[in-house]
Amino acid sequence: MRLAPKKDVRVPRLVGLMAVDAREEAHARGLSLHAPDRPDLHLAVVDHVVRQYPLPGAQVPRDSQVYVWFDFGEGEGGGGIREPRVPGPPWGGLRRELTEPGHSRPDAAGPDAGGPPCCAVLSPP
Repeated sequence: MRLAPKKDVRVPRLVGLMAVDAREEAHARGLSLHAPDRPDLHLAVVDHVVRQYPLPGAQVPRDSQVYVWFDFGEGEGGGGIREPRVPGPPWGGLRRELTEPGHSRPDAAGPDAGGPPCCAVLSPP
């Protein structure tokens, strides 16, 4: 007795998978992938899926297309460009370092401006 193939299939979770794995997973369930932001989807290998439609678990007819995206849309997250930071970080840390041993910073002001560096107390007396 031969069983008729199921008409509907459940959409797998593709977010987080590499392009090649997402294609294989979709194909194994009788679905095809379409990437609006990647016309060369068949060449994509190590890019990761960041979004999909229909959502995982949805019932769709076999041979349906699942839309996947490999780049976040505007305002949807991702790292973006973070440098240079404006305004710059506050003075401190390595910027307090002396230009040469025994000399103070040329831009230093105050009583220690021209003399040798002073020591800081790290623990209470």
